[in-house]
Amino acid sequence: MSSFPKRIESGYEAIGLLFHRYLTGLILALVVESGTEKAAAVVKGLFRRQQEERFLPGLEKLGLLDESDAVACAKYHYLSNHLGGVSVVFIPESEKKAWIRYAPPRWIFDGTAIAAIPSEVSRAMLWGWHANNGVLLNNPKLGFVCTGQTVDGLPGLEGYYIEEDEMLPARSRLRFRYGESCPPVNYTDLPVLDSTEWPPERLLKVVRNYSMDYIRNIIPVMSQELGPLVAQGILYRTGRKIGMQYSLETQEILDLQEPIDVLEALLAAQGDATERIGSNLSQRSWRLMSGLEAECTPEWMDGLLGLWEGVLLPIESRSRLDLLERLDLGQKEFLWKISESGRAKGF
Repeated sequence: MSSFPKRIESGYEAIGLLFHRYLTGLILALVVESGTEKAAAVVKGLFRRQQEERFLPGLEKLGLLDESDAVACAKYHYLSNHLGGVSVVFIPESEKKAWIRYAPPRWIFDGTAIAAIPSEVSRAMLWGWHANNGVLLNNPKLGFVCTGQTVDGLPGLEGYYIEEDEMLPARSRLRFRYGESCPPVNYTDLPVLDSTEWPPERLLKVVRNYSMDYIRNIIPVMSQELGPLVAQGILYRTGRKIGMQYSLETQEILDLQEPIDVLEALLAAQGDATERIGSNLSQRSWRLMSGLEAECTPEWMDGLLGLWEGVLLPIESRSRLDLLERLDLGQKEFLWKISESGRAKGF
Protein backbone atom coordinates (compact mmCIF):
# COMPACT_ATOMS: atom_id res chain seq x y z
CA MET A 1 0.00 0.00 0.00
CA SER A 2 1.18 3.49 -0.80
CA SER A 3 1.59 6.00 2.03
CA PHE A 4 0.82 8.85 -0.38
CA PRO A 5 -2.33 10.86 0.34
CA LYS A 6 -5.17 9.87 -1.97
CA ARG A 7 -5.25 13.32 -3.60
CA ILE A 8 -1.61 12.97 -4.68
CA GLU A 9 -2.18 9.50 -6.10
CA SER A 10 -5.27 10.75 -7.93
CA GLY A 11 -3.41 13.77 -9.28
CA TYR A 12 -0.58 11.64 -10.61
CA GLU A 13 -3.04 9.26 -12.24
CA ALA A 14 -5.00 12.11 -13.84
CA ILE A 15 -1.99 13.97 -15.24
CA GLY A 16 -0.49 10.72 -16.47
CA LEU A 17 -3.73 9.88 -18.28
CA LEU A 18 -4.03 13.30 -19.92
CA PHE A 19 -0.44 13.55 -21.10
CA HIS A 20 -0.48 9.96 -22.37
CA ARG A 21 -3.60 10.60 -24.47
CA TYR A 22 -2.26 13.99 -25.54
CA LEU A 23 0.90 12.35 -26.86
CA THR A 24 -1.05 9.82 -28.92
CA GLY A 25 -3.38 12.55 -30.17
CA LEU A 26 -0.47 14.74 -31.23
CA ILE A 27 1.11 11.94 -33.26
CA LEU A 28 -2.20 11.30 -35.04
CA ALA A 29 -2.74 15.02 -35.62
CA LEU A 30 0.75 15.34 -37.09
CA VAL A 31 0.04 12.52 -39.54
CA VAL A 32 -3.25 14.12 -40.62
CA GLU A 33 -2.23 17.79 -40.65
CA SER A 34 1.47 17.66 -41.56
CA GLY A 35 1.82 14.34 -43.39
CA THR A 36 3.69 11.12 -42.71
CA GLU A 37 7.16 12.52 -43.46
CA LYS A 38 6.86 15.40 -41.00
CA ALA A 39 5.19 13.20 -38.38
CA ALA A 40 8.05 10.71 -38.69
CA ALA A 41 10.61 13.52 -38.34
CA VAL A 42 8.95 14.69 -35.11
CA VAL A 43 8.79 11.16 -33.69
CA LYS A 44 12.44 10.51 -34.55
CA GLY A 45 13.43 13.82 -32.95
CA LEU A 46 11.30 13.07 -29.89
CA PHE A 47 12.92 9.71 -29.25
CA ARG A 48 16.42 11.00 -29.95
CA ARG A 49 15.86 13.78 -27.44
CA GLN A 50 14.45 11.33 -24.88
CA GLN A 51 17.43 9.03 -25.41
CA GLU A 52 20.05 11.75 -25.06
CA GLU A 53 18.40 12.95 -21.85
CA ARG A 54 17.65 9.59 -20.21
CA PHE A 55 19.62 6.65 -21.59
CA LEU A 56 23.12 6.93 -20.10
CA PRO A 57 21.96 8.15 -16.65
CA GLY A 58 19.32 5.40 -16.73
CA LEU A 59 21.90 2.66 -17.25
CA GLU A 60 23.55 3.69 -14.00
CA LYS A 61 20.30 4.21 -12.11
CA LEU A 62 19.06 0.74 -13.11
CA GLY A 63 22.37 -0.96 -12.26
CA LEU A 64 23.25 -2.00 -15.82
CA LEU A 65 26.78 -0.63 -16.18
CA ASP A 66 28.40 -4.07 -15.77
CA GLU A 67 26.30 -5.72 -18.49
CA SER A 68 27.48 -6.19 -22.07
CA ASP A 69 26.25 -3.43 -24.37
CA ALA A 70 23.63 -5.52 -26.19
CA VAL A 71 22.23 -6.97 -22.96
CA ALA A 72 22.33 -3.60 -21.16
CA CYS A 73 20.36 -1.92 -23.97
CA ALA A 74 17.65 -4.57 -24.07
CA LYS A 75 17.39 -4.77 -20.29
CA TYR A 76 17.20 -0.97 -20.10
CA HIS A 77 14.15 -0.94 -22.39
CA TYR A 78 12.52 -3.68 -20.34
CA LEU A 79 13.09 -2.06 -16.95
CA SER A 80 12.47 1.59 -17.89
CA ASN A 81 9.29 0.84 -19.81
CA HIS A 82 8.11 -1.59 -17.14
CA LEU A 83 8.43 1.21 -14.58
CA GLY A 84 6.30 3.43 -16.83
CA GLY A 85 3.58 0.79 -17.12
CA VAL A 86 4.46 -0.37 -20.64
CA SER A 87 4.35 -4.06 -21.58
CA VAL A 88 7.88 -5.06 -22.68
CA VAL A 89 9.80 -8.33 -22.37
CA PHE A 90 13.53 -9.00 -22.57
CA ILE A 91 15.27 -12.18 -23.77
CA PRO A 92 19.09 -12.37 -23.65
CA GLU A 93 20.36 -14.82 -26.26
CA SER A 94 24.07 -14.23 -25.66
CA GLU A 95 26.44 -11.52 -24.45
CA LYS A 96 26.28 -9.97 -27.91
CA LYS A 97 22.60 -10.50 -28.76
CA ALA A 98 19.51 -9.64 -26.72
CA TRP A 99 15.86 -9.42 -27.75
CA ILE A 100 13.09 -7.04 -26.71
CA ARG A 101 9.41 -7.24 -27.51
CA TYR A 102 6.81 -4.50 -26.98
CA ALA A 103 3.62 -6.52 -26.71
CA PRO A 104 0.18 -5.24 -27.69
CA PRO A 105 -1.52 -3.07 -26.64
CA ARG A 106 1.07 -0.47 -27.67
CA TRP A 107 1.23 2.28 -25.07
CA ILE A 108 2.31 5.12 -27.36
CA PHE A 109 -0.28 4.30 -30.06
CA ASP A 110 -3.07 4.02 -27.54
CA GLY A 111 -6.41 2.36 -28.28
CA THR A 112 -7.73 2.47 -31.83
CA ALA A 113 -4.95 4.91 -32.82
CA ILE A 114 -2.86 1.85 -33.73
CA ALA A 115 -4.98 1.49 -36.89
CA ALA A 116 -3.92 4.91 -38.21
CA ILE A 117 -0.18 4.98 -37.50
CA PRO A 118 1.93 4.66 -40.67
CA SER A 119 4.79 2.17 -40.62
CA GLU A 120 7.25 5.02 -41.24
CA VAL A 121 6.21 6.73 -37.99
CA SER A 122 6.83 3.59 -35.96
CA ARG A 123 10.18 3.09 -37.70
CA ALA A 124 11.10 6.67 -36.84
CA MET A 125 10.94 5.77 -33.15
CA LEU A 126 13.56 3.07 -33.74
CA TRP A 127 15.78 5.41 -35.77
CA GLY A 128 15.52 8.00 -33.01
CA TRP A 129 16.52 5.75 -30.13
CA HIS A 130 17.40 2.11 -30.83
CA ALA A 131 19.69 2.82 -33.78
CA ASN A 132 21.63 5.39 -31.75
CA ASN A 133 22.48 3.39 -28.62
CA GLY A 134 25.78 2.22 -30.08
CA VAL A 135 26.72 5.83 -30.80
CA LEU A 136 26.15 6.92 -27.19
CA LEU A 137 27.98 3.84 -25.89
CA ASN A 138 30.93 4.47 -28.23
CA ASN A 139 30.37 1.03 -29.73
CA PRO A 140 30.23 1.30 -33.54
CA LYS A 141 29.58 -2.44 -33.85
CA LEU A 142 26.25 -2.28 -31.97
CA GLY A 143 23.00 -2.11 -33.94
CA PHE A 144 19.33 -3.04 -33.72
CA VAL A 145 17.47 -5.48 -35.94
CA CYS A 146 13.68 -5.08 -36.05
CA THR A 147 11.80 -8.31 -36.80
CA GLY A 148 8.22 -7.03 -36.53
CA GLN A 149 5.98 -4.03 -35.87
CA THR A 150 2.45 -3.97 -34.47
CA VAL A 151 1.54 -1.20 -36.92
CA ASP A 152 2.34 -3.64 -39.75
CA GLY A 153 -0.13 -6.16 -38.31
CA LEU A 154 2.50 -8.32 -36.59
CA PRO A 155 2.13 -9.49 -32.97
CA GLY A 156 4.23 -6.81 -31.30
CA LEU A 157 7.16 -4.53 -31.99
CA GLU A 158 10.15 -6.80 -31.57
CA GLY A 159 13.80 -7.11 -32.45
CA TYR A 160 17.25 -7.52 -31.00
CA TYR A 161 20.37 -5.60 -30.17
CA ILE A 162 23.42 -7.24 -31.69
CA GLU A 163 27.12 -6.50 -31.53
CA GLU A 164 28.58 -7.41 -34.90
CA ASP A 165 32.19 -8.32 -35.67
CA GLU A 166 32.69 -5.25 -37.85
CA MET A 167 31.81 -1.57 -37.46
CA LEU A 168 28.35 -0.70 -38.78
CA PRO A 169 27.80 2.17 -41.24
CA ALA A 170 25.10 4.61 -40.13
CA ARG A 171 22.48 3.12 -42.48
CA SER A 172 22.97 -0.34 -40.91
CA ARG A 173 22.51 0.68 -37.27
CA LEU A 174 18.84 -0.21 -37.82
CA ARG A 175 17.85 -3.12 -40.05
CA PHE A 176 14.56 -4.93 -40.72
CA ARG A 177 14.37 -8.72 -40.99
CA TYR A 178 10.77 -9.87 -40.90
CA GLY A 179 11.73 -13.51 -41.46
CA GLU A 180 13.08 -13.82 -37.91
CA SER A 181 11.00 -13.94 -34.75
CA CYS A 182 11.46 -13.44 -31.05
CA PRO A 183 12.24 -16.59 -29.01
CA PRO A 184 9.67 -17.81 -26.45
CA VAL A 185 9.57 -15.76 -23.26
CA ASN A 186 10.16 -17.36 -19.87
CA TYR A 187 8.44 -14.83 -17.65
CA THR A 188 9.96 -16.30 -14.48
CA ASP A 189 13.41 -15.31 -15.76
CA LEU A 190 12.58 -11.63 -16.25
CA PRO A 191 14.53 -9.32 -13.91
CA VAL A 192 12.69 -7.73 -11.00
CA LEU A 193 13.54 -4.39 -9.42
CA ASP A 194 14.42 -4.26 -5.73
CA SER A 195 11.24 -3.14 -3.95
CA THR A 196 13.28 -1.42 -1.23
CA GLU A 197 14.90 0.82 -3.85
CA TRP A 198 11.65 1.25 -5.78
CA PRO A 199 8.88 1.66 -3.16
CA PRO A 200 5.29 2.39 -4.26
CA GLU A 201 5.69 6.14 -3.75
CA ARG A 202 8.67 6.25 -6.10
CA LEU A 203 6.88 4.10 -8.67
CA LEU A 204 3.89 6.47 -8.67
CA LYS A 205 6.19 9.36 -9.53
CA VAL A 206 7.90 7.34 -12.25
CA VAL A 207 4.59 6.56 -13.97
CA ARG A 208 3.62 10.24 -13.85
CA ASN A 209 7.04 11.34 -15.09
CA TYR A 210 6.94 8.81 -17.93
CA SER A 211 4.03 10.63 -19.58
CA MET A 212 5.28 14.09 -18.62
CA ASP A 213 8.68 13.50 -20.23
CA TYR A 214 7.10 12.76 -23.60
CA ILE A 215 5.18 16.05 -23.56
CA ARG A 216 8.21 17.93 -22.24
CA ASN A 217 10.17 16.75 -25.26
CA ILE A 218 7.62 16.60 -28.08
CA ILE A 219 6.68 20.29 -27.71
CA PRO A 220 10.19 21.66 -28.47
CA VAL A 221 10.73 19.05 -31.20
CA MET A 222 7.48 20.06 -32.91
CA SER A 223 8.55 23.69 -32.67
CA GLN A 224 11.90 22.88 -34.28
CA GLU A 225 10.48 20.71 -37.06
CA LEU A 226 7.35 22.71 -37.93
CA GLY A 227 8.14 26.21 -36.72
CA PRO A 228 6.73 27.66 -33.47
CA LEU A 229 3.44 28.99 -34.87
CA VAL A 230 2.51 25.86 -36.82
CA ALA A 231 3.42 23.73 -33.81
CA GLN A 232 1.31 25.97 -31.56
CA GLY A 233 -1.76 25.45 -33.72
CA ILE A 234 -1.48 21.66 -33.64
CA LEU A 235 -0.70 21.63 -29.92
CA TYR A 236 -3.68 23.87 -29.16
CA ARG A 237 -6.29 22.21 -31.38
CA THR A 238 -5.27 18.70 -30.39
CA GLY A 239 -5.13 19.66 -26.73
CA ARG A 240 -8.67 21.08 -26.81
CA LYS A 241 -10.03 17.88 -28.30
CA ILE A 242 -8.08 15.51 -26.05
CA GLY A 243 -8.93 17.57 -22.96
CA MET A 244 -12.65 17.49 -23.76
CA GLN A 245 -12.58 13.78 -24.63
CA TYR A 246 -11.02 12.84 -21.27
CA SER A 247 -12.53 15.56 -19.07
CA LEU A 248 -15.12 13.33 -17.44
CA GLU A 249 -12.58 10.62 -16.68
CA THR A 250 -10.23 13.24 -15.26
CA GLN A 251 -12.97 14.64 -13.02
CA GLU A 252 -13.82 11.15 -11.80
CA ILE A 253 -10.20 10.32 -10.98
CA LEU A 254 -9.75 13.59 -9.10
CA ASP A 255 -13.25 13.45 -7.56
CA LEU A 256 -13.57 17.15 -8.39
CA GLN A 257 -16.10 19.06 -10.50
CA GLU A 258 -15.40 22.77 -10.06
CA PRO A 259 -13.23 24.13 -12.91
CA ILE A 260 -10.74 25.92 -10.65
CA ASP A 261 -10.42 22.86 -8.40
CA VAL A 262 -9.71 20.61 -11.39
CA LEU A 263 -7.14 23.00 -12.86
CA GLU A 264 -5.39 23.45 -9.52
CA ALA A 265 -5.19 19.69 -8.97
CA LEU A 266 -3.71 19.10 -12.44
CA LEU A 267 -1.10 21.84 -12.05
CA ALA A 268 -0.15 20.60 -8.59
CA ALA A 269 0.11 17.03 -9.88
CA GLN A 270 2.90 18.17 -12.21
CA GLY A 271 4.88 19.25 -9.15
CA ASP A 272 4.11 22.96 -9.35
CA ALA A 273 3.39 25.28 -6.42
CA THR A 274 -0.10 26.77 -6.70
CA GLU A 275 -2.02 29.34 -4.70
CA ARG A 276 -5.52 30.78 -4.88
CA ILE A 277 -5.48 34.55 -5.24
CA GLY A 278 -9.10 35.63 -5.05
CA SER A 279 -10.82 33.88 -7.92
CA ASN A 280 -7.53 33.41 -9.79
CA LEU A 281 -4.90 30.69 -9.55
CA SER A 282 -1.17 31.32 -9.24
CA GLN A 283 1.36 28.81 -10.61
CA ARG A 284 4.87 29.84 -9.56
CA SER A 285 6.91 27.15 -11.28
CA TRP A 286 6.76 25.14 -14.51
CA ARG A 287 8.30 21.80 -13.67
CA LEU A 288 7.27 20.36 -17.03
CA MET A 289 9.72 22.66 -18.84
CA SER A 290 12.27 23.29 -16.09
CA GLY A 291 15.76 23.53 -17.57
CA LEU A 292 14.52 24.43 -21.05
CA GLU A 293 14.28 28.18 -20.49
CA ALA A 294 16.91 28.99 -23.13
CA GLU A 295 14.91 27.41 -25.96
CA CYS A 296 11.36 28.08 -24.74
CA THR A 297 9.10 30.35 -26.79
CA PRO A 298 5.64 31.70 -25.86
CA GLU A 299 4.07 29.33 -28.39
CA TRP A 300 4.82 26.39 -26.10
CA MET A 301 2.38 27.54 -23.43
CA ASP A 302 0.01 29.01 -26.03
CA GLY A 303 -0.30 25.52 -27.47
CA LEU A 304 -0.48 23.64 -24.17
CA LEU A 305 -3.23 26.01 -23.01
CA GLY A 306 -5.62 24.13 -25.27
CA LEU A 307 -5.34 20.98 -23.16
CA TRP A 308 -6.39 22.76 -19.97
CA GLU A 309 -9.20 24.59 -21.78
CA GLY A 310 -10.42 21.29 -23.16
CA VAL A 311 -10.63 19.72 -19.71
CA LEU A 312 -12.68 22.64 -18.38
CA LEU A 313 -15.14 23.10 -21.27
CA PRO A 314 -17.32 20.02 -20.61
CA ILE A 315 -17.70 21.18 -17.00
CA GLU A 316 -18.90 24.60 -18.12
CA SER A 317 -19.23 25.12 -21.86
CA ARG A 318 -18.87 28.90 -21.52
CA SER A 319 -15.61 28.67 -19.56
CA ARG A 320 -12.80 30.91 -20.72
CA LEU A 321 -9.23 30.37 -19.53
CA ASP A 322 -6.79 33.28 -19.66
CA LEU A 323 -3.25 33.95 -18.46
CA LEU A 324 -2.99 37.35 -16.78
CA GLU A 325 0.72 36.93 -16.05
CA ARG A 326 3.24 34.56 -17.61
CA LEU A 327 6.30 32.94 -16.12
CA ASP A 328 7.58 32.16 -19.62
CA LEU A 329 7.62 35.90 -20.44
CA GLY A 330 9.76 36.84 -17.45
CA GLN A 331 6.99 37.55 -14.96
CA LYS A 332 6.95 35.96 -11.51
CA GLU A 333 4.15 33.45 -12.15
CA PHE A 334 1.52 32.05 -14.41
CA LEU A 335 -1.68 33.70 -13.17
CA TRP A 336 -4.70 31.78 -14.42
CA LYS A 337 -8.16 33.33 -14.67
CA ILE A 338 -11.26 31.24 -15.33
CA SER A 339 -14.25 33.29 -16.41
CA GLU A 340 -17.57 32.80 -18.16
CA SER A 341 -17.73 34.04 -21.72
CA GLY A 342 -20.83 35.79 -23.03
CA ARG A 343 -22.25 37.01 -26.33
CA ALA A 344 -21.19 40.28 -27.89
CA LYS A 345 -23.73 43.05 -27.22
CA GLY A 346 -22.64 45.29 -30.07
CA PHE A 347 -19.52 46.72 -31.63
